[in-house]
Formats: sequence, structure tokens, C-alpha cells
Amino acid sequence: MKYRLAAHDDAEAIRTIYNAEVLGSTVTFDMVARTAEEQLAWMDEHSGAHPAVVAIDDRDRVCGFGSLSPYRSRPAYRTTVENSVYVDSEARGLGVGKGLLLELLRLASTHGFHAVMARIVGGHQTSIGLHQACGFELVGVEREVGRKFGRWLDVVLMQRLIDPSATVEIGT
Repeated sequence: MKYRLAAHDDAEAIRTIYNAEVLGSTVTFDMVARTAEEQLAWMDEHSGAHPAVVAIDDRDRVCGFGSLSPYRSRPAYRTTVENSVYVDSEARGLGVGKGLLLELLRLASTHGFHAVMARIVGGHQTSIGLHQACGFELVGVEREVGRKFGRWLDVVLMQRLIDPSATVEIGT
């Protein structure tokens, strides 16, 4: 698997992966599929210090993506980012999510961020376990803050502090 910064040519593949989750799961609280135009705008927002990355298989197919986003808009939060990771259903269980998350942590370190946050729908043990394996700790649970498919949803908040001078490695 190769990991690289996302390019505009990846927009449709990213949109396909994301929209499958929007329409069929609670891992995102979006409820309406993204349009091609919205996806391109998202791509523009995820460059520079808040990048998007893709996982590319040996057939040059995008099989997952991840991104860093500002955590909050107020200036005091500027050294904190939130991560998101999505893996195509056909590529799950192959380590794609871990590779994406580790690449995001490396980029966060490179850009000088201090804290990386993850907001994960309650009960999503795969994502919680992935983040734990990459050094994230549970810092809280927001109870019933979302509603999708007729269900109240919790959000698990996880955090990893990073040292911008350190190398990010698997399991750290």
C-alpha cells in the first residue's frame, strides 16, 4: 500500500468511499451524499497544514483516505487538529486505516501540531481500537449528541498529544 497526499484526481474515489458511509452507516453524521462540487471544495479545504491523504493499492486504486481538519475556529485551538479516516469496504482488515492514521500523525507532527483529536461514533470498536493502537487515549464521551437512522448516537472523544520533533512510529 502506498500513502500520498490527495490530489484533485482522487476526488471522485474519495467521494464514493465517503458517500457509502453517509448513506449506509453512522460513522459520519452527514446525512446527505456529497455532490462532485462539494467534494472538490472539500479537497481545496484539505491542503497545506490540513491535508487529505489517500491509500493506493497495487492497482493504483484509492482504497481509503484520511484528513486533518481544524479542531475549532478560535485562535487558541490552532495547534489542535481533528483526524478522519475512511476505508473502502473491500479494503478493510488490511491495515489501510492504520497506515492512513500514521501518515496523518506524521503530517501533524511535520506541521507542528500538538494535539490530534478523534471524534468517533459510540460503539464503533474498529475505529476506537485503531486509534488506541496508534497511541490515542479516551478523553470523554458525549452522550446522545447525534441522531441518525432514528437512533441517538454518542460520540467517543480520543486524543493523542504529539511532539513535533519526534518520529511517529507504529504503536507509539
